[in-house]
Amino acid sequence: MRIFRSLYAQVLVAIAAGVAFGLLDPHLAVAFKPLGDAFVKLIKMLIAPVIFCTVAGGIGRMSDLKAVGRVGGRALLYFEVVSTFALMIGLAVGELLKPGAGFGADPAHLDAAAVASYVAQAHSMAHASDYLLHLIPDTVVSAFAAGDILQVLLLAIIAGFAIAALDRAGAGITPALDKVGAVVFAMIRIVVRAAPIGAFGAMAYTIGAYGLPALERLAALVGAVYLTSALFVAVVLGAIAWAAGFSIWRFLVYIREELLIVLGASSSEAVLPQLMVKLERLGAPPATVGLVVPAGYSFNLDGTNIYMTLATLFLAQAIGVHLTLGRELTLLAVAMLTSKGASGVAGAGFITLALTLSAVGVIPVAAMALILGVDRFLSECRALTNVVGNGVATLVIARWEGTLSRETLRAALAKGPA
Repeated sequence: MRIFRSLYAQVLVAIAAGVAFGLLDPHLAVAFKPLGDAFVKLIKMLIAPVIFCTVAGGIGRMSDLKAVGRVGGRALLYFEVVSTFALMIGLAVGELLKPGAGFGADPAHLDAAAVASYVAQAHSMAHASDYLLHLIPDTVVSAFAAGDILQVLLLAIIAGFAIAALDRAGAGITPALDKVGAVVFAMIRIVVRAAPIGAFGAMAYTIGAYGLPALERLAALVGAVYLTSALFVAVVLGAIAWAAGFSIWRFLVYIREELLIVLGASSSEAVLPQLMVKLERLGAPPATVGLVVPAGYSFNLDGTNIYMTLATLFLAQAIGVHLTLGRELTLLAVAMLTSKGASGVAGAGFITLALTLSAVGVIPVAAMALILGVDRFLSECRALTNVVGNGVATLVIARWEGTLSRETLRAALAKGPA
């Protein structure tokens, strides 16, 4: 059938097949995990050259270099404001629904060893100076070898300014970067065709390893996170999109393939290059897309913020710890900082939660063992919300700069995904 020629339909079928396989034969389904991991690694290996070519080339050809700093400043301001809304809405829903009430867990019998590795990674990023130094790669090559988004972004910005400073000599460099970028994007188009295989393997593993029983035990938390994320996208991001002149629903339809890939792979990085391409097709300038999207993957984690406040309240309610208003405000302040601390790290949401609990010091970090079994399901929701949030942020910043082609935006959203 013609419909199954589209990547959207193929990924949808693959996810459904993965769920069914995970339920029918959990032990065998777990063995298919490498399929999902391999697909994410294939995409990740191409992210660094995409960011470098897009950002360095975009800045290099800009006549107004002050605009680069202005775009970055406006993006950071937007990220902080919207992230605060995400934290607050998570806190409000957690207090209203009380997903952990009645759980009755005894802190003395929690398995601290189960989360020890996450705590260790969290402690390694606990100091602001360590995090800031981490942004600077040891060598130019090491940034690309590690695939660290922020390190590559820093190199790309410096290279872009250097190219612009060369004037005529730099004029021949940007076309070369464009050609390299075109080759990388062609490689991405080839790799993305394997998305259904990756989605099948990742979803089969998730269901086979954790199964519906784990989901049923913590259904209140999972439901609260998905409900809050949907509410955030519909109300907060919907209002922001409306103010910027486009419909959040049309935008979601436009990036539906990317959302399904994220759902299957449980990773927002799996669609970073494709998201950048689609945002450019919507009329956002390449330089703005190249700056805002990679930065947003580290600083604009709306889904992670919602998860952190809800998970913290769930754990407090589950073990019977009462959080006063002062402690909740402290939680918001700490979460605003720690949400930036584990970008680019596998299992970043869980690591960030460990860092937040350690900093607040009221809830034992060992309590995280209660939600370890469903973190994979929560990770999918975090990644989906983060992708939508960063897509909206890029269009809003471009509109704020006056560089967004509104005619292109309307036409592309009306037409739908290519």
